[in-house]
Order: sequence, then structure tokens, then C-alpha cells
Amino acid sequence: MSGEPDVDSASLEQLRDILINKTGDVKLAVRFRALFNLKSIGSDFAIDEQNANKAINYIGDCFQDSSELLKHEVAYVLGQTKNLTAAPILREVLKDEETQQCMVRHEAAEALGALGDKDSLGLLEDYLKNDPLLEIRQTCELAIERIKWESSENAKTENLQQSAYSSIDPAPPLALDQDYKIEKLTKILNDQQVPLFQRYRAMFRLRDIGTDEACLALATGFNDPSALFKHEIAYVFGQLSNPVTAPALIEVLKRDTEAPMVRHEAAEALGSIATDEVLPVLQDFAKDSDEVVRDSAIVALDMYEYENSNELEYATAV
Repeated sequence: MSGEPDVDSASLEQLRDILINKTGDVKLAVRFRALFNLKSIGSDFAIDEQNANKAINYIGDCFQDSSELLKHEVAYVLGQTKNLTAAPILREVLKDEETQQCMVRHEAAEALGALGDKDSLGLLEDYLKNDPLLEIRQTCELAIERIKWESSENAKTENLQQSAYSSIDPAPPLALDQDYKIEKLTKILNDQQVPLFQRYRAMFRLRDIGTDEACLALATGFNDPSALFKHEIAYVFGQLSNPVTAPALIEVLKRDTEAPMVRHEAAEALGSIATDEVLPVLQDFAKDSDEVVRDSAIVALDMYEYENSNELEYATAV
């Protein structure tokens, strides 16, 4: 890709400049790649704390950007670094109801849960009780339960399947101690009376099973009333990259009444699947009227190119 900054040989400061688009002409997909390189540095705090923390702060500089898609990815990445230097930055984003969009604030709350940041529990409890947006309240509920679970006896004793995925998820999968059949997991997944954290645990157990049957069971979650829940299903499908999920994702992407946070995640998942049927769909939605959906389709097309050239592994947000 001639004319684009060389992300892989860039210095820490050059990566920051690419990420924040200092020159004003860097493609969104290239900025994403700079973000993932900074994430790798920010995660290595046990080896090089100074540079890791510098990378975290450089990533945080991007919250001044106008792109909702990029900022929500930035929040996700900070949560995945396991570097608690990110926690104060994320708390400020969650609190910024004036300038940060719902999708960005939700990702900041989820990232605090991924970090296991006990110091954020009070703030998360406050927003669980008082935020006017359902997506934020539900995310805070999950983050609180995730942090509490991590410090519980269950976290030490539960027999969890070794996941094929490196992501820190909003909830751990249901334990292997109970031999859940897919039918039972599907019932838990879709039962509105079951606590959200348990339903997410069923979701990630189905993901880790990963068969076509498990994927189709997950697709039933697209009928849920919660945009947050549906966007997580789409994210999981991006991880699975199983072509059997493509028809359900395409159907969700085409829903005019669906929340942008769901449609955008469906577009990115289709980019990960990267089959021939996906390409014309993404090209079509790269012209969508909603900016976050349009940008996601554009980034997904870039993902599609890289998936088919085996040059780069993407790790996108929820």
C-alpha cells in the first residue's frame, strides 16, 4: 500500500502521530493498525514499564478524535492491555457524558471490567444506578460482576475451558463442571429472567464450543431486545470467523431499525469471515448513511484484504 505510513517499523512517537492523524491524511484502517501496535507495547509493562505507560497515554490521546468507531476501539484496546495505567483515562471517558458517544462510553466501562480495576467499582455502581442510557447501565452491571468474579473463590476453583481466543471478555464462559448441552446453553442465553452476566457466560461457552450448531444457537441471540447483547453476539461471530454465521450477520447489517453499535459489529465480523459472499455486502455498506456503520465497512474491507493476504491479524473491539 504505497504512500501509507509504515506502521510496522514506526517508533513509539510515530505510531502516536499516525494514530491521532497528525498529518490529517491518514486512512482510518492505517490508524487502526497503529493502534494495535501501540496496544502490543502497552501490554508489555512487565518488561518495559516506561514505554508501556507512554504507549497507554498515547493511545488515550485519541479520545479527542471525532471518529466514534476509532474511539470505541481505543477504549477496547486499553482494557485488553491489562495495564492499570489505563484505568484513570477510561474513568474520565465514562464520565464524559457531554462529548463522548454512548458506544465509546460503553466500551470504556467494559474496559474497566476487563482490567479488573477494583478502584472503579464505586464509579461503575454509580453509573449502573443513574445513567439514563440502558447500554451504559447494562455494561456497568457486567463490568461490576466481572471484577467481583475475578476476585472471588469461583475464579480460583471453576474449571474453565482453555479458550482459543486471547481476548479478555465481559464474562468468563460457564464452567465445565456442568456438562451443558447446546440446547440448555441456548435457553440460558435467551432467558430474560436470568442475570445478564450468566447469559454472557452461556454466550462465551457456546463460542468456545465453536461448532456450527453452537454458532447457530448464538445467532438466536440476535432476537434479543438489548442492543448491547446483540452487538456482543456479532463480536463473537467475528472471533469465530465461521462462514455459517454470515447470513445472520448480513441480515442484521441490513436492518434499518437496528442500533448502529450492532450493525457496525456485524460489518466488522463479516470482514473477519472474509468469504466471497461478504465482499459485495461490505462494499455496499461502505456507502451507508450512518457514519459508524460506513466506517466499519471500510475498515472491514481492509480486514478482508489482509485476511486474504495473510499479512496481519486484526483484533477489533466490542
